[in-house]
Amino acid sequence: MNKLRFGVVSLGCDKNRVDSEIILGKANGNYVIENDPTKADIILINTCGFIESAKQESINTILEMSTYKKKYNCKMLIGTGCLTQRYGEELMKLMPELDAILGVNNYDKLDEIIKEFFNKGKKEVYCNYSDRNINAGKRIISTGTYSAYIRIAEGCNNFCSYCIIPQIRGKYRSREFDEIIKEANELVEQGVKEIILIAQDTTRYGTDLYGKKRLHELMRELSLINGLEWIRIMYCYPEEITDDLINEIASNEKVCKYIDMPIQHISNDILKKMLRRTKKEEITEKIKLIRNTVPEIIIRTSLIVGFPGETDENFKELYDFVKETKIDKLGVFKYSQEEGTKAAEMPMQIDEDIKQKREEDIMVIQQAISTELNHRKIGNVYKVLVEGFNGEYFYGRNYEMAPEIDGKVFFKSDQMLKNGDFADVKIIKNLEYDLIGVVCDESCK
Repeated sequence: MNKLRFGVVSLGCDKNRVDSEIILGKANGNYVIENDPTKADIILINTCGFIESAKQESINTILEMSTYKKKYNCKMLIGTGCLTQRYGEELMKLMPELDAILGVNNYDKLDEIIKEFFNKGKKEVYCNYSDRNINAGKRIISTGTYSAYIRIAEGCNNFCSYCIIPQIRGKYRSREFDEIIKEANELVEQGVKEIILIAQDTTRYGTDLYGKKRLHELMRELSLINGLEWIRIMYCYPEEITDDLINEIASNEKVCKYIDMPIQHISNDILKKMLRRTKKEEITEKIKLIRNTVPEIIIRTSLIVGFPGETDENFKELYDFVKETKIDKLGVFKYSQEEGTKAAEMPMQIDEDIKQKREEDIMVIQQAISTELNHRKIGNVYKVLVEGFNGEYFYGRNYEMAPEIDGKVFFKSDQMLKNGDFADVKIIKNLEYDLIGVVCDESCK
């Protein structure tokens, strides 16, 4: 009997992507891994349940994949991820299109639920909550062989008033230091050249296991791996960023001069309502310290507009901060009223049209800032990780650009390059978020 073909559709964040890669690793061998869902016998949708738009996308994807049972080969549809962890049995009743549901801590049940369904027609729901389990194991990398994420911790202890993640993913728990190093070595042996460290809060790494923050030590140890070129860190809470971490970014040649620091807002009134553990003055001082210590640093942040009670004055304070501080990379999200969070019960919820206007106002000014900052890079030479060729231009990323969320460098080369190669590229033109260049000859190196 031919093996069943198993495919995954992964939605949401890069932490979800790691889970999807672990699921593929568990399925590999028992099933044939299929990248094209139209050819898969089993389709697993790894859902996101963070905000309303993500939940809707997950539901729409489940419904779309359910049509593959009639249109293509699909015989079994499995839901997993944050949405299924959050709603479990209720979701199965509401969406009979699903044949099985797994929570975020139940991937060891994958083979069992598939066998139960195909042998007995039995639909299973496993959504056990865990404050201990951390998904790990051999992965099938879905980002290409040259770039991979490593999750260094699971869960979150911050309990921001707008966020449901601690109720889905559990309390913060770090992975063992040596286990992370082992995984990184295995990934580099497979051809990975860039490792991106992720968690709900990377800066807290080690506090629960070792009684101290060890992110800077982890990066230093990772940098000793032969063949690893870049180390990138994401999701650094400003109040947890230490001098040790900043100095490691500054001094370690393999660590990208890039830090993702989601601040969410700058008004002390709103930060307090969000239950954030920092104030405007501390945020601005931390940005100043980072920039002074690492002059070439690229700072990325995310903001929330339309939080309950956000006045015109609160928003203007945020707008002025964006205009004056000129953060290199910035994403802005409209507040989503999520059931089960403290913010959902707060008075003075903001109308959707006001949220939309505020989001647009921030992005218009950020677009101008990004264009200005990119224009200053004309004439600079960057080491670029090649990711593809579009028929006219090669394209890839320099240290300033994280995968998928930032821009790209497009460039021409007389020599054929492979994905995963590095090229020295001189910038000759800028766009709003992307850069255009040419491969350097000896004269411009």
